[in-house]
Amino acid sequence: MAVFFLLLFVVAAFALFVGLVKPDFVLRWVPEGKRSRKRVMMYFGASMVTFFIMIGVTAEPAEQDIAGVEEAEADAAAAQAEEEEAERLAEEEAEREAEEEAERVVAEEEEQEAEEEAEKLAAEEAEREAEEEAERLAAEEAEREAEEESERLAAEEAEREAEEEAERIAAEEAEAEEEAERLAAEEAEAAAGTMSQQQAVQTAESYLSFTAFSKSGLVDQLEFEGFSTEDATFAVENISVNWTEQAVKSAESYLDYTAFSKSGLIDQLEFEGFSTEDATYAVENISVDWSEQAVKSAESYLDFTSFSRSGLIDQLIFEGFSVEDATNAVDMVGL
Repeated sequence: MAVFFLLLFVVAAFALFVGLVKPDFVLRWVPEGKRSRKRVMMYFGASMVTFFIMIGVTAEPAEQDIAGVEEAEADAAAAQAEEEEAERLAEEEAEREAEEEAERVVAEEEEQEAEEEAEKLAAEEAEREAEEEAERLAAEEAEREAEEESERLAAEEAEREAEEEAERIAAEEAEAEEEAERLAAEEAEAAAGTMSQQQAVQTAESYLSFTAFSKSGLVDQLEFEGFSTEDATFAVENISVNWTEQAVKSAESYLDYTAFSKSGLIDQLEFEGFSTEDATYAVENISVDWSEQAVKSAESYLDFTSFSRSGLIDQLIFEGFSVEDATNAVDMVGL
């Protein structure tokens, strides 16, 4: 049993030593706020004394073993030394805690002073910013007023310039109207032409009232009548006429007294001075049976000369009729 209490004594001594360094480590069952070196001394110091006493009580007094007594005294001395060491450590820890508390107080005071200084600086900065904001707003207001004044002056200037521009444009328009009237008068006078040109115009209109002409054909006819080329050209240029319609009328007129193939009629109209476009349009826009025209043309040829069947077919094809229309025409005339 003495050995058991000796073992408990050693454990208590070890716990005391550790607890003086880190009370939280050995006082886990104590609330956190009450864990201290003093409680470590109270619990484990008392335990050591109790276990030491129990060792003495339970030790067997076998003939007062001197070695056991010396060992117990040595253990007591060691325990005393450990207790003194624990007290020294506790004092050092208390001193360190006092120093830390003093340092904490100093730090708090310095922090408070720093906060006060920061608040003072912030107040000064806010005041400075407020002044700068007021100055900025004043500058912006002044700038806005200057811009409004500038815009007002610019608007007045623009309005004045617009009025001047309107007056200038009105004057230019009046001048342009006068110039246009003068040019119109000159053009009207030029359009009227000389007496000979007016006569050429009347003659050209007279010709067109009873027969069809191409532009160049009408100029030639007026020149044939004795008008100069200049007067004839003036007349043709200054009458109201649709040369495409003239081409249609001329094509119909040709077909009234002789037979033509389609290509032959186009060639004839071009020969008369019509453009290829007008001639083609005219032939495409008249009512005509080209097969019938081939028959008439075959009959006309036979009226004044003799032809073999193949010779007449070749002649009709040469005139521009299709092989089908030529062959049908020769069949119709009995060859």
